[in-house]
Amino acid sequence: MDMNFTDKKVSVKRTIMILAKNGIKVDDKEATVILDFLYLMAKNNKKQREEKTGKP
Repeated sequence: MDMNFTDKKVSVKRTIMILAKNGIKVDDKEATVILDFLYLMAKNNKKQREEKTGKP
């Protein structure tokens, strides 16, 4: 379920390292799913803010 966000600023490798520092072990596939979810949440949050303020 790759969302293909073209403007990702956090790599899968970096995600794995950040999670590992916090005791969470994931593989590439799991890290990709986590990143896709977080980017989707951020995109929806941005969209809701724009709708509230009326800015495009």
